[in-house]
Amino acid sequence: MNGRVLGIELRRSAAPLAGLLVLTGSLAVLCPVDGVWWRGGAGWTAQWTSMALWTRSLLGFWWPLVVGLGALYGLRDSRSRMTELLASTPRPAWRRAALPAGATALVLVLGFGLLLLVGGVQVAVGGTDYLPLGWLPISLVAMLALVAGALFGMGVARALPSVLTPPALAVGVLLMTGLLLRQNAEGERPVGRTVNRLVLMAPAGVEPREMLLTLAGRVHLGQTLWLLGLLATGFALLAAASRRARLFALVPVLAGAALALLVLPADPRDTWVVDRAAASPVCDGPVCVTRANRSHLAEVAPQGREALRVLRDSLGDLAPSSVREDTALRAQGGPRDISADVVLLDFDETLVARATGGQLARVLVAQGLAPNCRGHNPREGGGQDDVAAQSIAASWALGDTRLTPLEEPGTDEYAVRAWAEAEAAWTKLTALPPAEQRARILQVRDASLACAPGFHVPLLAGAASR
Repeated sequence: MNGRVLGIELRRSAAPLAGLLVLTGSLAVLCPVDGVWWRGGAGWTAQWTSMALWTRSLLGFWWPLVVGLGALYGLRDSRSRMTELLASTPRPAWRRAALPAGATALVLVLGFGLLLLVGGVQVAVGGTDYLPLGWLPISLVAMLALVAGALFGMGVARALPSVLTPPALAVGVLLMTGLLLRQNAEGERPVGRTVNRLVLMAPAGVEPREMLLTLAGRVHLGQTLWLLGLLATGFALLAAASRRARLFALVPVLAGAALALLVLPADPRDTWVVDRAAASPVCDGPVCVTRANRSHLAEVAPQGREALRVLRDSLGDLAPSSVREDTALRAQGGPRDISADVVLLDFDETLVARATGGQLARVLVAQGLAPNCRGHNPREGGGQDDVAAQSIAASWALGDTRLTPLEEPGTDEYAVRAWAEAEAAWTKLTALPPAEQRARILQVRDASLACAPGFHVPLLAGAASR
């Protein structure tokens, strides 16, 4: 297959349609819509691994369509009634099959590669200086899935030349992919031990929820084996000239599936692993961030030291001694481990993401006095009561004469009531002697460290703890 013949195939066939669909369809989903994929450290342009996972998650839409388009392409000879004529030529069947297969593979790799280029450029100019290699296997498996799916569709259509084959394949793969993806949790880890291997057979992954998470090597290997078997079966069916050859063509996909089921992790907890290089600490004195976010250290370090100084003046020996970026894994909405010795920093939290300069130091002071064990970010939400209690604590420690909210108070009925209660609590707190004020702050801090349920603003107003 020379370049001139390939060029003719690309110009006169429907092969480019698949690559164009993957590229333009993905950009139409990601770029114009202000979705969750733009937010936080796990946004699709925030880090390389997140970019690879977000673009791969789109295979939940495109993989079934690519399989259907491949099947439509595979019907070309039967629609033109040239099957018998081509079979009578001396040219080997595998060489005839290589031309449409090569054209389809080329446009799909090019389309997905351009999508990665668009995302990669935005990641590179976005300020991150952390460039891992772990994102490459995620994207390479996605490319392999697109090519294997298209060739499988072409082979099935060649073996079953019916106008119903493309829509039946597309709908069948869509239903199968949707069913498998539904077995995944909404959080950062899939669930269902007994079906985890089958879930991982779907090339589309779940949306990334945590910047430091990446797929385990066993997942890459198992999916590669399965997809290579699928690709080999598709090409064998495309080149098969007899019923016996078509039966033997099923061997690769069965062998690939069997090997994949042996390799893929059965325990859902082994599906995702922490990127240790990304999570390794980079420190400036008592302030540490992860290597993936080391570009933030120059801004965070002076504000972190200032926050620690304020906390020492307010709490004395009880004050925390360091500021650390939170790297512990937890279920979405679940509690995180907090300590009296460490102020946890999470760049995905709304308060931290919006804070700059002295406002960041205020947020860290608030987190040191009334640590929120469930976070406050756009993925999980955050109560106005927690922010109100932290605002009171930070204003007290910084010696403010009036309550300074950590964020702009909302205008809904719930927010208005919460901040009215906070103003009342602030008035009662500041009317007390300094020793009593400190005692109430410590009471709230102890309740926060214990992740005690309930609201902390009433404690600052003098209500008895429950």
